[in-house]
Amino acid sequence: MHEPKREERKLPTLGITIGDVNGIGPEVIIKSALDARIFNQVNLVVYGHGKVLSHYKTLLDIEKFVFNQTQKADQIRYNKLNVINCVEDIEVTPGEETKEAGALALAAIQQASQDLKEGKIDAIVTAPINKNNIQSDSFQFPGHTEFFTETFGAEESLMFLCSEQMRIGVATGHISVAQIKERLTAEVIEKKASLMLRSLKKDFGITKPKVAVLGLNPHAGEDGLLGTEENEIIRPVINAFKEKGELVFGPYPADGFFGNASQTKFDGVLAMYHDQGLIPFKTLAFEDGVNFTAGLSIVRTSPDHGTAYNIAGKGLANEQSMRAAIYMARDIWVNRMTQQS
Repeated sequence: MHEPKREERKLPTLGITIGDVNGIGPEVIIKSALDARIFNQVNLVVYGHGKVLSHYKTLLDIEKFVFNQTQKADQIRYNKLNVINCVEDIEVTPGEETKEAGALALAAIQQASQDLKEGKIDAIVTAPINKNNIQSDSFQFPGHTEFFTETFGAEESLMFLCSEQMRIGVATGHISVAQIKERLTAEVIEKKASLMLRSLKKDFGITKPKVAVLGLNPHAGEDGLLGTEENEIIRPVINAFKEKGELVFGPYPADGFFGNASQTKFDGVLAMYHDQGLIPFKTLAFEDGVNFTAGLSIVRTSPDHGTAYNIAGKGLANEQSMRAAIYMARDIWVNRMTQQS
């Protein structure tokens, strides 16, 4: 391994967890690394297995892709993709759900998390997992967001979907629709809005962020005719933020809000539940959207798509969201480092 140049030492090292190897994760990782300009911004380490990348390189007939096999994140080669084997061996069967793939996905995020704690990498970008086959005694979470929240000791975190067009957070995340009414309290909304405001300032460099809060019910309750949550829970929280001098507005009816493209007038939007925020986000920003876990001491981003088994191994996967996740992790890390200096 060559001695890194001075400018190479300054670049953040991002760990990319390979996700479910039978999905499109490996393909979008490879495609993101094919543009060599990415290595002018970051150093990249994939936690997975070299056999997986070799398999997809051959399957997709990608001639120019090369990577460096390494055992430790602090012994990487610069200007190319590095790979750490997290299991002894793996069979790749694109489009199929296997326990073996779930075990590798788990091993990858566990090893990357440990390396992040030890300072060997600076941030994590997670390729999509299958939330079913990754479940085990050491992983009993609805998804990455909850895993990283617990692993890095945060009381709360915010699922923050970000793109150049908009940023949308959700007050209640991976829970059933039946649980929303029970879980949505004034305290939850206050905590999530506070996390959003802090993240917009700390991670995105917005000095005085402007945040919109959506209503829970159709037409934001229609003055109590269609529900009382807006008047009893949501509006008092918004008023409390205003009294503190924060630019928090709402509650807005979700359909009219997005129908009028009102999201373009705000730095962040707080939706009340998962689909209320993610449906408009993925409709408007699916190709370059990024899932960022705000409120943690560490930086974790992810593309906003799933494993997409139906197109795995066919060369059809779009890498824009993965590439955007890499660059966003880098930018957030730089913003945090700048504020610390």
